[in-house]
Amino acid sequence: MLTTQAMTPNALAEQFDMTRQAVSKHIKILKECQVVEQQKDGREIYYHFKPNKMKEIDEWLAQFRQHWDDRFTQLDQVLINLKTKKDEK
Repeated sequence: MLTTQAMTPNALAEQFDMTRQAVSKHIKILKECQVVEQQKDGREIYYHFKPNKMKEIDEWLAQFRQHWDDRFTQLDQVLINLKTKKDEK
């Protein structure tokens, strides 16, 4: 939701079946990861999405992506072998 417009925690909470406090906990984590940024406007705090940070996170995750692709390929092969053995019986 923050990718299209800056929103307050209350506005975000209204869109989900959760309290404002629960939304604030999620926002806190996103702020720590620098995925969202806050901007004060009077008494309201608006949060907006930082797409460049997601690119950085994607690049960091890329180092693990090939490893997990390989692991899932191995798992697929194990499951195929088990099914083949079961079908042979």
